[in-house]
Amino acid sequence: MPRPSSRDRLLDAAAEVLLSDGAESLTLEAVAQRAGVSKGGLFYHFPTKQALVRAMVERLVGAFDQALARAGDRPGDFLRAYVEATVPETRASEAPDRVTAALLAGVLVDPEGLEPLRERFAAWQERLTRDGVDPAAATVVRLAVDGWWAVRLLGLGEPDPELHARTRAHLMELITRAAND
Repeated sequence: MPRPSSRDRLLDAAAEVLLSDGAESLTLEAVAQRAGVSKGGLFYHFPTKQALVRAMVERLVGAFDQALARAGDRPGDFLRAYVEATVPETRASEAPDRVTAALLAGVLVDPEGLEPLRERFAAWQERLTRDGVDPAAATVVRLAVDGWWAVRLLGLGEPDPELHARTRAHLMELITRAAND
């Protein structure tokens, strides 16, 4: 397996700082120390904390975009990929993404860091409206999935495993019906 680039090691170190020490501890010095590089080495890649947070958001968004890129060309395929990339098939199959939660906490320190996420959500919404299903149906599913993602992320009254599976299956069925209308 190839060794991660210096940039990726720094982004990983930043995630570790967020997870172990909290958003208020995310400093360039803490990240450099965690990554085992000099501050100069860090500054080469990320001259400011805002640049670091922005890169973390962009990496997170990039991974989601890669999952969506696997969508097929049939009506509803992009919407199905959106559900699959956001909500695991079974509740036990994936713990809430702690890095995402920590990153969002870090973005609270610098709300401008959300801009790449805002841009991608707008692009995903626009793409959903061209997925061959009624745009209103696609938007209802997207908003339900985004809300579910937030519930899982924040641990706010998640459905039990059986209801999780049934609810996800229901969403997929809604997509199939909307694609066939």
